[in-house]
Amino acid sequence: MPHPDLAALDTPSLLLDEERMLANIERLRARMDRLGVGLRPHLKTCKSVDVARRQLAGAVGATVSTLREAEVFFREGGIRDILYAVGIAPQKVARAAALRAEGCDLTVILDSLPQAEAVLAAPGGAIPTLIEIDSDGHRGGLAPDDPRIVEIGRRLHAKGALRGVVTHAGESYGVVGPPAHAAFAERERLAAVTAADQLRAAGLPCPIVSVGSTPTAHGADTLDGVTEVRAGVYVFFDLVMAGIGACTQDDVALSVLATVIGHQEERGWILVDAGWMAMSRDRGTAVQAVDHGYGLVCDEDGRVYPDLIVKAANQEHGTIALRPGSTASLPRLPVGARVRILPNHACATGAQFPAYTVIPAKAGEPLRTWPRFGGW
Repeated sequence: MPHPDLAALDTPSLLLDEERMLANIERLRARMDRLGVGLRPHLKTCKSVDVARRQLAGAVGATVSTLREAEVFFREGGIRDILYAVGIAPQKVARAAALRAEGCDLTVILDSLPQAEAVLAAPGGAIPTLIEIDSDGHRGGLAPDDPRIVEIGRRLHAKGALRGVVTHAGESYGVVGPPAHAAFAERERLAAVTAADQLRAAGLPCPIVSVGSTPTAHGADTLDGVTEVRAGVYVFFDLVMAGIGACTQDDVALSVLATVIGHQEERGWILVDAGWMAMSRDRGTAVQAVDHGYGLVCDEDGRVYPDLIVKAANQEHGTIALRPGSTASLPRLPVGARVRILPNHACATGAQFPAYTVIPAKAGEPLRTWPRFGGW
């Protein structure tokens, strides 16, 4: 049965299934324990101190994607060991240095000498740094055998700022199934370890070898030579992750509660009050084998309606219809009925809301509100 308090919520509302979230957290934590590496959760997905506290139990530290995240998690959450895992812009060095001056053990990443010079000239002293390695051509970073790794490493080490190497196999989001994720995980691991070995062969320290993405964290067979793994969307999962086999739809902990506001019966449409301002514009499943439009529709208790998707979205209107070619029947959903919509991309959908309405893991407990934040 749906939680009795859901009926009182305004819509659209962002719902978080605590039981699913805790199971997702424990699944990855146990896997890292078996593989013998530290877990450094990426908090860009949750942007919530309440969620972060649960993710960080037993973790070696936190990962963030903005300095705003670092500031909030340190100042409001008391999280001290933070990796800012986006290439540092010289203009942001002073802000990062200010966090360190307050007592935050902030580490930054970079892949060029100009960035390194900015970090070394930071107010209050050089900022600890990881050198970014390109493991799959997804984004930034240096090739694992690039001689500039040693050049940058020497410059950083001279000021005591070299902490190691970092990589992210972002292209793992484009392949399907555990064997493909395992292959990307090995590619990611080998790139980071190769770069670390290059530094050590030059007489430089490399205490941290950091890798990670949700698909590779769950797909890795071995993490020899790696010291920590980063992952973020695993905490909630989403339809993109289900589409590549990193989870099932039953693992998705995030949904948007919406209300039916109309029908176009001759077109087979049901209209709801959750458009792209609620679901986001993300269409990540459009390139997958099964396209879920702007989200997959469930009943108020979270049970998926077969083939029922948000086929189109305006700013505040969502158009629900059966997937093309479906033989399922359109459910009877009168005006005022409630549905829950699973998101394509948990990070993007979450960013549309100021808070989570938490459906508690323990039966009989009231709904809770956990604030989340945005900004850079």
